[in-house]
Amino acid sequence: MAFDSLTDKLQNVFKKLKSKGMLTEADVKEAMKEVKRALLEADVNFKVVKQFVNSVSERAVGEEVLKGLNPGQMVIKIVKEEMDKLMGSETTELTFLPSNEITVIMMCGLQGAGKTTTVAKLAGKFKNKGKKPLLVACDIYRPAAIKQLEINGEKVGVPVFTMGEGHKPVNIAKAAIEHAAKNDINLVFLDTAGRLHVDEAMMDELAEIKQNISVTHTILTVDAMTGQDAVNVAASFNDKIGIDGVILTKLDGDTRGGAALSIKAVTGKPILYVGMGEKLSDLEQFYPERMASRILGMGDVETLIEKAQMAIDDEKAKEMEQKFKKASFDFNDFLEQMDQLEKMGGMSDLLSMIPGLGANKQLKNVEIDDSAMNKPKAIILSMTSQERSNPDLINPSRKRRIAAGAGVDISEVNRFMKQFEQSRKMMKQMSGMMGGKRKGGFRLPF
Repeated sequence: MAFDSLTDKLQNVFKKLKSKGMLTEADVKEAMKEVKRALLEADVNFKVVKQFVNSVSERAVGEEVLKGLNPGQMVIKIVKEEMDKLMGSETTELTFLPSNEITVIMMCGLQGAGKTTTVAKLAGKFKNKGKKPLLVACDIYRPAAIKQLEINGEKVGVPVFTMGEGHKPVNIAKAAIEHAAKNDINLVFLDTAGRLHVDEAMMDELAEIKQNISVTHTILTVDAMTGQDAVNVAASFNDKIGIDGVILTKLDGDTRGGAALSIKAVTGKPILYVGMGEKLSDLEQFYPERMASRILGMGDVETLIEKAQMAIDDEKAKEMEQKFKKASFDFNDFLEQMDQLEKMGGMSDLLSMIPGLGANKQLKNVEIDDSAMNKPKAIILSMTSQERSNPDLINPSRKRRIAAGAGVDISEVNRFMKQFEQSRKMMKQMSGMMGGKRKGGFRLPF
């Protein structure tokens, strides 16, 4: 995740604080120096860092903190609370007009920030919540921008309105609103053009749309990997056309993450969502408190639970439990489990949300290959439907055919089959041990 380096540095500061039974003002001052350095290295805005460190220091040197039972823990609590405030304290939800009216969201941003992909992600998200969205292709300049929007719209099942490249964006927007009114559409997303840098022509075009269309929300998409530049871009857009919120993309990438900690303080505008991957489902609502927990290495159990709830069907979970008990778990079930894990995100991302594991140095040094399941998947997909349902059918000649179909050596198929069989036995044993009030046999004492 973007904040790994910052998390490591802050964890080291906290470790020193917790190791001291008593704290002095000098201890707090030294700790704040290290926090300041860590935040600046993470590309957090200088003025924001200064204000943050001053706020923490002011609260941390109070008598009730320094002379408290656990002063180190109290200072960490203050750091967490001030970080929550820095990013906005409360989650900001998008508001919508009544369902018989059209909510118009204008998406803007520089080229390369991921705006066209993000607008499709957002439209898909609200379609799943019962809205009737329409994507509007207002970028008439970038080659293939319209085609990209059409492809992404099809993937999320949202229609795309386009008039090609021969019309002014403001006229396309007007026509799209008329089309929406005639077709019972209540949510319109305007995918406007980006530029390589902020310029007058871009701002004039956006201003013209806002003057002629009743825009409900103006949302800016910025690339987290550009660090402090992302904050400067957000400030420029807000000054020139006025924005209502920001979507921060590529927060899963190799970036220092300072933009997430600076944007609200610099622009006064909230971060609404964060892009956490390439898939069209990888757009998370931004929760300042949860993000602060992740940055400080305290995990994010709420998001982990939500991911699991979205990925796992309750009825299927009960059905799977019964299969575990009878050891009737087959390759179709295995495939389904892999799909659910993929929907929840990469393994390294999931581990970072578990309190204590995200900041665990030994785990950080372990290379987690999220593509490691590709080979078992290929092996299963090379089986016939009968073989997947009844693994006992698979004899040596079938294994040779499966290996050829998956493009692997037969030893890989043998190894996978052996691991699968061991897993089935272990699941049966575990379901037996946790079987509650059974006569005879062993059960866990809880």
